[in-house]
Amino acid sequence: MIRPDTEREEESVRSNVFVDETSTARVTVDARGTVTQWNEGARRLLGYAPAEVVGRPAADLFAAAETAESAARAADEARRSPETLGRWSGTVTLLHQDGGQVDVPLLAHLRSAHSDESRTDDVEWLLVSPLSRPEPCAQDEELIEEFFVQSPCKMAVYDPHLRLRCANGDMERLLGLVESDMRGLRLPEIVPSLEAENTERYMRLALETGVPQQLAFSLRMAGHEHELAWSLSISPLRDREDHVRGVMVAIHDVTEQYAARQRLLLVNEASVHIGSTLDIGRTARELADVAVPVLADFVTVDLIPTVSDGGEPPAGPLNGRVTLRRAACSSIFEGVPESVVPVGETDVYSDYSPAAESLLTARGVVSEMTEPASNPWEIQAPERAAKAREFGFHSMMSVPLRARGTTLGVATFTRHRRPESFEQEDLLLAEEITARAAVCIDNARRFTHERETALTLQRSLLPRKLPENAAAEVAFRYLPADTRAGVGGDWFDVIPLSSSRVALVVGDVVGHGLQASATMGRLRTAVRTLADVDLPPDELLTHLDDLVNHLATEAASGQGVATTAESSGDVGATCLYAVYDPVSRHCSLARAGHPQPAVVSPDGAVEYLDLPAGPPLGLGNLPFESVEVDLAEGSILALYTNGLIESRERGIDDTLDALREALSQPTAPLEEICDNVLKALLPPHPADDVALLLARTHALDASQVVTWELTCDPTVVSRARSEASAQLAEWGLDEAVFTTELVVSELVTNAIRYAEAPIQLRLIHDRSLICEVSDGSNTAPHLRRARVFDEGGRGLLLVAQLTQSWGTRQGVGGKTIWAEQSLPVMAL
Repeated sequence: MIRPDTEREEESVRSNVFVDETSTARVTVDARGTVTQWNEGARRLLGYAPAEVVGRPAADLFAAAETAESAARAADEARRSPETLGRWSGTVTLLHQDGGQVDVPLLAHLRSAHSDESRTDDVEWLLVSPLSRPEPCAQDEELIEEFFVQSPCKMAVYDPHLRLRCANGDMERLLGLVESDMRGLRLPEIVPSLEAENTERYMRLALETGVPQQLAFSLRMAGHEHELAWSLSISPLRDREDHVRGVMVAIHDVTEQYAARQRLLLVNEASVHIGSTLDIGRTARELADVAVPVLADFVTVDLIPTVSDGGEPPAGPLNGRVTLRRAACSSIFEGVPESVVPVGETDVYSDYSPAAESLLTARGVVSEMTEPASNPWEIQAPERAAKAREFGFHSMMSVPLRARGTTLGVATFTRHRRPESFEQEDLLLAEEITARAAVCIDNARRFTHERETALTLQRSLLPRKLPENAAAEVAFRYLPADTRAGVGGDWFDVIPLSSSRVALVVGDVVGHGLQASATMGRLRTAVRTLADVDLPPDELLTHLDDLVNHLATEAASGQGVATTAESSGDVGATCLYAVYDPVSRHCSLARAGHPQPAVVSPDGAVEYLDLPAGPPLGLGNLPFESVEVDLAEGSILALYTNGLIESRERGIDDTLDALREALSQPTAPLEEICDNVLKALLPPHPADDVALLLARTHALDASQVVTWELTCDPTVVSRARSEASAQLAEWGLDEAVFTTELVVSELVTNAIRYAEAPIQLRLIHDRSLICEVSDGSNTAPHLRRARVFDEGGRGLLLVAQLTQSWGTRQGVGGKTIWAEQSLPVMAL
């Protein structure tokens, strides 16, 4: 809308007598070059009334068309160039109403014609020009002098020799001296300090270069309780010939801004450095270290004992005498001499202490160490009182460590070297960083608790002591992961099998934590169950693969245990299963995605067995393959999980070479070899669980095993009994003859009656006496109780009652039924 602006300006003049609106000619021109506003000052400058100009092209006011075009081009350039900030200045010749020409200094501003400044399609120019330009006079000098004296900024002027010439009132109050006492002195002579000497160097630099200087520092001034922060502007003073004749120093008090910035820096430092690990003690140390020396001279962090151990904090508020454990402390002095309680020790805090008060009220407490306040210390805690006197404790803050609504402990901040006491801002800052630390400590506590629970579960599921067996001497190592990922699902086992054989198994469940440990326990139980029915390695892994698929289905559907974030993912595992027979020295192995085993021959050569890798357990419908190898007596079979050989520092080939070198000591004790392997391959804090199982193979002597080939004639039963009895007499096992004859008679009779050739009888004299009958049939007998009038069906039940154990295992060309008897101690 085009309207005169005279009425509004006249109202403004009436409302504020200090502003003379008519002393400036002000005109607005729209984007089309049309005059839209014309004030009283413009009328006084060119003589036109608003009604004569508003709505006309502004070019009509220029003395020459060329001048108008030049001004239009300059305005357009100012409009397009960001360097001009939408501004143009210069002198133009305009037409007066009486026909004369007037040279007018003009300042033009580009602005939006609407309140919405984001619109750029409609803009206007504001043109201003003063009607008079006052010349400098004595009144101006007086005004400038009064400004210098009364300026809210602390100001001082120094001559070319850097000696003070004059200072305003604020500078006098800052320095605590009047100008007459300071005139002629250099700044280091007025304020002897390193900061003053550094400031004088900047003053000299401003004199020599003529370039203003800026610097900032903090300094405690005479008469001020606290250290103050200052921002200095040093400006060279020039005469009319542009010669530098001195410098002016202007000082701004930025203490509040500096303190706020330091608080923000401390909060940022706390967020970066506190909670770098899930270790309770280290997190407490990080809190103490962050606060010293920025906030306090001495800091202690004390936790409730159950919290420091990873347990649950006590329910309900804490009151009265409180027992706390020192988790960390930090000081400006090396060795923390102020501390009375060593880290890791407990101490009792009486209800008078700031720590107990903050725990009782669940809020921060600031206390001054005055004589009345320290009197209870003298009575109930004389050691603390002595330390307070020795180091001059004068101000303390105690802030409870609270996270998720529970109290974990208390942090105490003390000052004894910094003279200023703690203030409310310091308490707010301490509460901020302590709250951050409390959450991190609680996270570490929860992790520690879960990790200990997982370790306890895993230790309960893993074998504590491996069973002795004649097939192999074994040793093992298990190391849980030392990372925030938690305990994994690595496991191992040694399972005695029939006929003095032994099964060796190592596995690794995907994931970490309680769910991985629970899954590991289920798989280990399944392996022992499947091994008990004497399945070959490839078939055992096939059944184990089906089990893992079932577990994955349960986890995905939320069946079984409660579904958690950890248990809702896929379930998978790797496994290596090996069966060693000390009679034949055959070892049958199969693996499901597991690292290949190593074999150390008696001469020290180390070989990695080339087994078909097989898919990891849980993929399903993929076959596994077994491989049989002959192991010389005294060979070492090494089974391990991938945590042993996977390293970020070196490649897999280098790691396997290091393992080969660590294993190449065939005669050394297995325990020593285990230690050497871990030392050579693992860092101090392994990132993944590690399971290592070593087995040194034994072989039964030929005199301990006797085999007879039998025909399908029933008459061979008596001969088999006789030969078995004679062999037992040769072994000195006369007490076992009666039971053995019954077992041989029953097993051989069943083989002749129900099975087919070839039939073989074998006796093995080991830690027990084992009787085996093999035949060419795959049909296994079943134990049942005979009815009263049945003529048969009691033989196998009798065998089960007379022997320690019995069973059936399938082979390539048939089956084997075995029965094991325990022997008297003298016979072993």
